[in-house]
Amino acid sequence: MWIPALLLTALGAFLASALLSWVAMRVGIRLGIADVPGGRRKHARVTSRLGALPLFGAFTAAALLGHMFGLPTQDPNERLRLLGLLAGGAIAFVLGVIDDRFELRFGPQLFGQALAAGVAITALIFIERFRNPFTNAEIVLPFVVTAVLTLFWFLGMMNTINFLDGVDGLAASVSLVAALFTLIHMLREGQLSVALLPAALAGALLGFLLFNFQPARLFLGGGSLFLGFALAGIGIIAGAKIALLLLVVGLPIADVAWQIFDRARRGRSPAHADRGHLHLRLIDMGWSPRRICIAYLLVCTLFGGAALLSQPPLFKLLTLGTLFVSVVALLIGLSGRKSGA
Repeated sequence: MWIPALLLTALGAFLASALLSWVAMRVGIRLGIADVPGGRRKHARVTSRLGALPLFGAFTAAALLGHMFGLPTQDPNERLRLLGLLAGGAIAFVLGVIDDRFELRFGPQLFGQALAAGVAITALIFIERFRNPFTNAEIVLPFVVTAVLTLFWFLGMMNTINFLDGVDGLAASVSLVAALFTLIHMLREGQLSVALLPAALAGALLGFLLFNFQPARLFLGGGSLFLGFALAGIGIIAGAKIALLLLVVGLPIADVAWQIFDRARRGRSPAHADRGHLHLRLIDMGWSPRRICIAYLLVCTLFGGAALLSQPPLFKLLTLGTLFVSVVALLIGLSGRKSGA
């Protein structure tokens, strides 16, 4: 029963996303939610950035459809968590559309992100326990620490995907890999009912990528906030597999962390927009968007595979640390090359 449910959920999300992407291409331009070429924008034509519509709409519809199959669950609070995920996702969706239309300042945008995360936390989507990587003992956190850590996790993932959205298809492709690895983990753990969530997200992303891959006819825009929220929430619902997602999305996370540090030491706001991110530097070096996407996908797949191995937490921590150091060293090297050019 679970295989047809999984396939129908993913297929439904794919078809809905493709249809809504076609609609979003036209509606975005008509409503003025579109990017005009020039400045930091390298595309050739006016392009709708209403990518939030197909992703949110398709995922929400498919998640509700999957819930109707009534697959057995291991979590008595699953319905509440599903409602929290969808409600918080709706806030992230609305926030993204408003930001695309009116270009919100970082403060109001951060408040909206925290509101979406707060709804999820209220619905019991939080990081309550984890294993000590040095002793392998389980640590149960006090609720205050749980709330703060979970809020940081949601904000971090939402902004990571948001900053990653600078190359056609890149953020959606990386998110697709993350969703697929989460799906594999859930199936391996026998979490059949909640496995429908990453299946729905993967289907929605595939339908969207038909229009978002180079040359993009539809930009992700504020949909990056919804994507980041959905990935963060699903990662917790999957059994707080934060290490898995950290490794899969480790490359862009390390990039964002370094950019925040680098901008702060230069006296700039962490939200300051520039072309310092790795994917933008590669574009400026002459890499094609397709080549960048393939390189990112290979790295994300490699470290995602490492995360699925039955290795102690310390191994995953060391792997993550190696990835972070490598990315920072690469960025410093590219900075020196640019300065010497």
